[in-house]
Amino acid sequence: MSRTARVERITKETKVLVELDLDGTGRAEITTGVGFYDHMLNQIARHGGFDLTVRTVGDLEIDAHHTMEDTALALGAAFDQALGDKAGIRRYGSATVPMDEVLVRAAVDLSGRPYVLHDEPVLAPYIGPVYPTSMTRHIWESFGQAARITLHVDVLRAARPGGHPDAHHVVEAQFKAVSRALREATSIDPRNAGAIPSTKGAL
Repeated sequence: MSRTARVERITKETKVLVELDLDGTGRAEITTGVGFYDHMLNQIARHGGFDLTVRTVGDLEIDAHHTMEDTALALGAAFDQALGDKAGIRRYGSATVPMDEVLVRAAVDLSGRPYVLHDEPVLAPYIGPVYPTSMTRHIWESFGQAARITLHVDVLRAARPGGHPDAHHVVEAQFKAVSRALREATSIDPRNAGAIPSTKGAL
């Protein structure tokens, strides 16, 4: 059965198209107008093993907030759509990812109940000229809400003794960890025989 989705989100502030194949090969075509965000969404495709297309046109003449938020909402909705009734999936996934001095842990439950906890240190305000680091939390909150998942993202280590956190490494390690957790949670469990992984019979 195809586990794909196509989501369009159009507002007065943004126009977003997301296409997703959960059983892909990591192919990505990402254009949001925010270079570092494009790089992070590429991580989701590559490390999640998903085929992902994202095309966003937003009001960047104001700032990046609407563009990043609406893209995350559309991406979450695409995951929710592609998962369907969630029969046969593993449901839970977790990953701990190192990136040089940074260590991040992500855990996900495709529960149907949106709940997001995010913990990271104070970072430099921007990565590159456009990506505000304060938006990373909001990305996960928006994504988790639209995907209807429980998501925990914790930065366990962020700097060498006496040093300051490298914002690029801290944020990228988060995207890689979440991607690996999603890869596990969305994968088909051969022992589950197509059953919905819940005693309730629904997710």
